[in-house]
Amino acid sequence: MFGSSKKTTEAVNSRDLEGKVAVITGSARNMGRHFAEILSACGADIVVHHHSAGSAADAEETARLVEDKGAKALITSGDLSDPSNVRAVFAAAKEAFGRVDIVINNAGMVLKRAFTEVTEDEFDRAFGTNTKAAFFTMQEAARSIEDDGRIINIGTSLLAATTGMYGVYAGSKAPLEDFTRALAKEIGGRGVTVNTVAPGPIDTAFFHGEEDEHSTAYLANMSPQGRLGRVDDVTPVIGFLASEESRWVTAQTIFVNGGFVAR
Repeated sequence: MFGSSKKTTEAVNSRDLEGKVAVITGSARNMGRHFAEILSACGADIVVHHHSAGSAADAEETARLVEDKGAKALITSGDLSDPSNVRAVFAAAKEAFGRVDIVINNAGMVLKRAFTEVTEDEFDRAFGTNTKAAFFTMQEAARSIEDDGRIINIGTSLLAATTGMYGVYAGSKAPLEDFTRALAKEIGGRGVTVNTVAPGPIDTAFFHGEEDEHSTAYLANMSPQGRLGRVDDVTPVIGFLASEESRWVTAQTIFVNGGFVAR
């Protein structure tokens, strides 16, 4: 596990999400786990979603970390590229907690492949996870979320980069920006905000699964600070967007990348 759970919650000094319920897709490990930690440290109960049996043990560990913060955790699973599984996650949240206040649309897959080498199956899986699942999670969030709720999509800073090898990954994340603007307009009258957070390269297993020593060093040096991002560089932004204080921030794509790219 990369990043520090202690650092993730060090800056949390209030329980301003007490009584709130957060659905976090793809929260068995990596950034999703840390999002669950910081929101539970602020008092929110957490719906921990994971994909399948292979991530069940990790999901149980996330739930334990949530409960260690004094919050409640519910574990759900399913392939969210099937909209029926999306509906089941929200139905389980409503049955267990009676409400949904925060949705972090975090489930995703990364693919690093030359444009000419991407297979149809790889294309379908990437767009199924990063585009279709994200859309239907936002749709169900819009139907289920309480007034003054928060929907936070996790994108990528590659949306502002000119780079090879990540065409399908960045391309399948790109629709999040338009989804975000459209949904923010449609449900903003209820006080619900919708934003996308676009991290740069973050020091997690999700990132390292596609990179080698040389590409990691290159990407680290693209930041003026000469390092990869850490999870605790991103979690304060998530904590803010989940809070009441973010009520005037909506329809935005927020880049969190230490100057890796700018737009």
